[in-house]
Amino acid sequence: MKNNQSLNIIIILAALGMPLVYLASVYSFLPDTVPTHFNLEGKADGFGEKSTLIFTTILLDVVGLSCYFLMKFLPQIDPKKSAGQSPVFLNKIGLVLVVFMGILNMIILQSAVNSSFNGTKFILPLMSLLFVFMGNYMHTIKPNYFAGFRTPWALEDPDNWRATHLLAGKIWVIGGLVAAILSLVLPSVAGWIVFTAITVIISIVPFIFSYRYYKKHQS
Repeated sequence: MKNNQSLNIIIILAALGMPLVYLASVYSFLPDTVPTHFNLEGKADGFGEKSTLIFTTILLDVVGLSCYFLMKFLPQIDPKKSAGQSPVFLNKIGLVLVVFMGILNMIILQSAVNSSFNGTKFILPLMSLLFVFMGNYMHTIKPNYFAGFRTPWALEDPDNWRATHLLAGKIWVIGGLVAAILSLVLPSVAGWIVFTAITVIISIVPFIFSYRYYKKHQS
């Protein structure tokens, strides 16, 4: 347990620290005006003072760290304490979100430093792989009011919850892999369209399944 906590701290510090170190190393070489916003094609369409990067980097670090602590203390604010039955998932998703925000930070900084760098080609696969990771652990989530597909039918029936999250896990893994691959080979705009469509599908299907499961097994 102690070794795991030490490893968690190392991962968190690395994910939060690397963007700050990188920004500090290149800050003096940056022009006074840098790209601050990019369109779906990955091209800069908004600019601002380079000091904006300091705020953005710190903000993303704070968001990542907040996500970690939210996952860590979620069982304590769950009224039924059922979220505490999924500690492995909550801990890992918290760490992954910190790492995700750290990598996102690096992509944004690199986009500002190198005008030819297309961050979209990295952001879409990154978000897609996040779906794969979450889908891989979806079946381990116990009924709770904070994480997972909290349909009224699943919350009232443990069998419905298990079946719904077993299905959700499979389609999230498959959907995430498909989105990651297609985002690498398709043009940026098409990649965003495909990613959005897959996100909608893998979010809606479990709700429909949960309802149909309820109707099928309704006494």
